[in-house]
Amino acid sequence: MIHDQARYTHDETKREPLLSEKDQTTVEIDDDGPLPADLTRDSVTLPSLSEPEIARHYTRLSQMNWSIESGPYPLGSCTMKYNPKFTEDVAADPNAAIHPDRAAETAQGNLELRYRLQECLGTIGGMDAVTLQPPAGAAGEFTGILIAKAYHEHHNNDRSEVIIPASAHGTNFATASMAGYDVVELPPGEDGRVDLEALEAAVSADTAALMLTNPNTIGLFERDIVEIAEMVHDAGGLLYYDGANLNALLGRARPGDMGFDIMHYNVHKTFATPHGGGGPGAGPVGVVSELESYLPTPQVKQTDSGAYEEFEPERSIGKVHGFTGNWLVLIKTYAYIARLGDEGLLDASAKAVLNANYLASQIDLEIPYGPFHHEFAATSGDRDAADVAKRMLDFGVHPPTTKWPEMVPEAMLTEPTEIETKRSLDSLAEAFNRAYSDTDEAIESAPSRTAATRIDQASAARNPRLSWHALDSDE
Repeated sequence: MIHDQARYTHDETKREPLLSEKDQTTVEIDDDGPLPADLTRDSVTLPSLSEPEIARHYTRLSQMNWSIESGPYPLGSCTMKYNPKFTEDVAADPNAAIHPDRAAETAQGNLELRYRLQECLGTIGGMDAVTLQPPAGAAGEFTGILIAKAYHEHHNNDRSEVIIPASAHGTNFATASMAGYDVVELPPGEDGRVDLEALEAAVSADTAALMLTNPNTIGLFERDIVEIAEMVHDAGGLLYYDGANLNALLGRARPGDMGFDIMHYNVHKTFATPHGGGGPGAGPVGVVSELESYLPTPQVKQTDSGAYEEFEPERSIGKVHGFTGNWLVLIKTYAYIARLGDEGLLDASAKAVLNANYLASQIDLEIPYGPFHHEFAATSGDRDAADVAKRMLDFGVHPPTTKWPEMVPEAMLTEPTEIETKRSLDSLAEAFNRAYSDTDEAIESAPSRTAATRIDQASAARNPRLSWHALDSDE
């Protein structure tokens, strides 16, 4: 069922050359312009290619890469979801291309959509107010913790620590540190969830917040979330929800109902907007009513007349991004929510959980802990997870996240999302099993069938070659 080799086979004789390495033409330049002679040239050499040659060149380059349009992208925790093309059409509507400095009376459509999206996200997360300004999930985290900090400072609470589980995303630790807090790392319990005794020992009068993902990074729901919230709140701290795994709960459970005070939404993970590649992104932040006055400016409200206008919250932390956020990404978010509606969002989360559990049932690797939701962490045991993942590339699929979280040895963290069919999941499972059961020689030399074969990762990180010519040289 799976491909026996990757879509673009490795062959040194078929290296795709640069356009400048193909047919070239020298063009004479007749320039009588004002520039000095030492800043001009008499001719320039340019590629001389037909349209079909150019099309084939870029097609071959594209075949050397992987995308969600190529096949499953089961990177656990990263949540690479397919982006529906209809949202691209909506965002490309000429009526959406308005200048952010336009007067409110001439931009009512923009303001109304932002207001509606604030309301939708608030309802989905169980939050009382939402800002759309942060341009990414990590920026949303930072915004959320800055709101928590502003809250404590306003109430003269001298708080210096943020508690974070060991399995949390690395951005959680960075966020707390960047905001000026000391990080208290919380070890997991034997069942992979928050250890209540460890949390009780960590919580103190110095606690500003607990940053928590639920379900957590290996797909486990924190069953003691009500007790966790009470412990943090009793100490005067705030409970922060990392929205990375909201995909598992969409339409079924709300962080606000669990006792969370602040949350960010990863719209690329939950609402199928573009992910990675340097952006643009969006990471809206929701808060309970007690924190609403600290939200970034501007916010959007509806007046008694029915019109929409921007305003600055009373104790706003200021701006965290230019203008009002990444507008076109927010359009895609709203379009996705509006198209699916309540039933569609429920269906998406159900299939995300179903797909993860079905895939787990079809692979031969051991999967500790459980029951899990939208993702799971298998272990490759005595085999190096990165080696197994590289061998999976030879079977025409993309491997999962490897070696993280560290609470699972040789982890292969896998999340298929709701978009995959049974056929694609069976193909992915077969690749898992074939790679895992292969010979040591095949695994340790993989990948052998891809456009780029195994690299020395340590040397590549320490001595990057940042141009094609540098890569081709012997230096």
